[in-house]
Amino acid sequence: MVTEVIMKRELFGHQISQKSKTEFFSATDLEKAGNEWRRINGLGRFNLPQFLKLKSTIEFINELDLKFNTKSLINSRGRNANTWVHPLLFIDIALSISPKLKIEVYEWIYDTLIKNRNNSGDSYKEMSSALWQRHTNHRDFPTFIINVAEYIKNQIGVNDWNEATKEQLEIRDKIHIAIKLYCNVLTSTKEAIRLGVAEYIKPQLEIC
Repeated sequence: MVTEVIMKRELFGHQISQKSKTEFFSATDLEKAGNEWRRINGLGRFNLPQFLKLKSTIEFINELDLKFNTKSLINSRGRNANTWVHPLLFIDIALSISPKLKIEVYEWIYDTLIKNRNNSGDSYKEMSSALWQRHTNHRDFPTFIINVAEYIKNQIGVNDWNEATKEQLEIRDKIHIAIKLYCNVLTSTKEAIRLGVAEYIKPQLEIC
């Protein structure tokens, strides 16, 4: 999936933003979450701008830039601006805030949330193509496919895909693929959707 999407990851009750395409994290969000953790534990505040100006940090950033041939630190502008950083720099910041934070971040780096988000986007395109071929009225297909996506989201119990869990994204990906396969053998799109959903969850609503 090419489109960049901002994912949300929870850390100590705070939302941490991560870009789906580059996988860069918001160091701004990490600073907020980390300082809340430090406050609760009676520790002083961590200052991100000061950390980024340290000689050791600058040297590390330069090495990352050379290694990956890209900027590992990106400062956005405007209201609610974020400082976006490469995952390895994110780990370095987390370690400076707290060793416990570093453990949490390691789990994020090696989990499959971003992979599942992108896989689900690709499988959605495949499902849409299969439904298009079976749909009898192509004029109303845009409305139809929106209703299908909303139906799947409601069945899985998700309000916002950007805040979905890894498991929910995996189920969505499997449902997309199942619907595509049922479209290959059934002429009824409604039945293909019903069976595709029923493969992995018990339908709670009627198909629109």
